Amino acid sequence: MRLSSIYFPHTAQFLKKSLSSSKLMLFLKWFGIVMLIFTLMSPVKEEPYTLEPKDGHEIALILDTSESMSAMGFDIANIEFTRFDVVKEIVSDFIKERKNDNIGLVVFGEFSFIASPLTYDENILNKIVSQLYIGIAGKYTALNTAIAQGVDLLKMGKSKSKVAILLTDGYSTEGIDKIPLDISIEMAKKERVKIYPIGIGAPNEYNAEVLKRVAKESGGVAFGATNAGELREIYKKIDEIEKSKIKNRESKYLTYYYQLPLFLSFISLMLYIFLRNKRGYA
Repeated sequence: MRLSSIYFPHTAQFLKKSLSSSKLMLFLKWFGIVMLIFTLMSPVKEEPYTLEPKDGHEIALILDTSESMSAMGFDIANIEFTRFDVVKEIVSDFIKERKNDNIGLVVFGEFSFIASPLTYDENILNKIVSQLYIGIAGKYTALNTAIAQGVDLLKMGKSKSKVAILLTDGYSTEGIDKIPLDISIEMAKKERVKIYPIGIGAPNEYNAEVLKRVAKESGGVAFGATNAGELREIYKKIDEIEKSKIKNRESKYLTYYYQLPLFLSFISLMLYIFLRNKRGYA
């Protein structure tokens, strides 16, 4: 017995739709796989840059804030400035020039204290310097104690090059300075700290012989400044003598771009699975 044929209209349209859907599924599957491969390859961009390591000195700035620093006329251009006003300005400029050095700050009068531990942050140092004032550590001068305090500060560091710049305009006050000069010098020699003493004012206003002895026995150089211009030049000389040796190193910064192919792969494969389940595949 011959069965009647069943006629399906628009069969071509069904076949066309099925074929189109298959191409989409095939594209999603292979696009997801290719993007996953790109992700595993981890595309990366190299950007060269110069690395400047902190390979400078460790420096202790030891500043006299005793009452004698209130004398005026040290700077001819600014007669109303005290010696300490001038010192603060010059020291601030010196700090800005020593960008690769680990610098600490010691302040002394009749006693001494660490105003700032060793730091590379010039902004913090200059802020502290700007807030210092005459008499902050008493009105007398404990020079030997200040040297010992500076050595203690540098003792905390790890650099092989340790420098102390001592600035004073007076003599050590008898009965106030509790540490003998010999002990302070021995401490500096033991820790290999080179001291650069600077006496400011007229030659008879500070103990030049003591400053020369401190410099000679510690390996530094003693200076004297009668005005602001000379003091500025002295700091420039010390800057040249103890110039940091910085070795620049070329390096590369790597930027990875795996996130985008990973995201595209995830979206493509999720869409593929969704369409596959919607069409009734197991």
